[in-house]
Amino acid sequence: MPRKLAAGNWKMNGLRANLKELETLAQRHSDASVDILICLPTTLITTCQDTLFDIGGQDCHTAESGAYTGDISAPMLSDAGATYVITGHSERRADHGETDQIVAAKSAAANAAGLTAIICVGETLDQREAGTTLDIIEGQLAGSIPDGATADNTVIAYEPVWAIGTGKVPTLEQIAEVHAHIRAKLQARFSDGADMSILYGGSVKGSNAADIFAVPHVDGALVGGASLKADDFSPIISALEKG
Repeated sequence: MPRKLAAGNWKMNGLRANLKELETLAQRHSDASVDILICLPTTLITTCQDTLFDIGGQDCHTAESGAYTGDISAPMLSDAGATYVITGHSERRADHGETDQIVAAKSAAANAAGLTAIICVGETLDQREAGTTLDIIEGQLAGSIPDGATADNTVIAYEPVWAIGTGKVPTLEQIAEVHAHIRAKLQARFSDGADMSILYGGSVKGSNAADIFAVPHVDGALVGGASLKADDFSPIISALEKG
């Protein structure tokens, strides 16, 4: 069975003073029945090595090391205490021109360093309105997941670009359609595709989490803004535990 995962993505937010939110979260979910992951800015990863939660990075380079000023390699993240890394987030694809091929290379680098890659896929509003969502997702899955992916080292996150940080959420039927499509493609390509976790991301909050987690093949969430505060992220974790 796919593991249940509540993953928070702090993006370019967070100073050491903000880590008190993780302390509060740990007090509330010290005996959580689901996996909890916080993907922090790189500057905070080493500070959280002893946390109760898994810690992840938000991006990595394709190379192990080299003359790449300002970049972070997967082995560096692992050495700092991370166990996961996000690859192919829509903001990286849009702002940094990352292609499916680059995402696949980063994911393979992450796996080689012992990290679990959370590979993000998702359509834009124009693509949704054009009725090409499933084609876009299928292409991203084919191009972004390396051949060596397994249920142990890979998680897929479906994040409709038009729902990230906008407050807009696809209907449950739309989420169900995409997640079922992703599951079918994973099962067709990988022997353990039925066990790969598929997260939903895009304006997830405490008030809608339970309904989203009730959708088939939704194994958790990749949460942005709502993961910054314990009061906002805690209800999402609780909803996943009950789901």
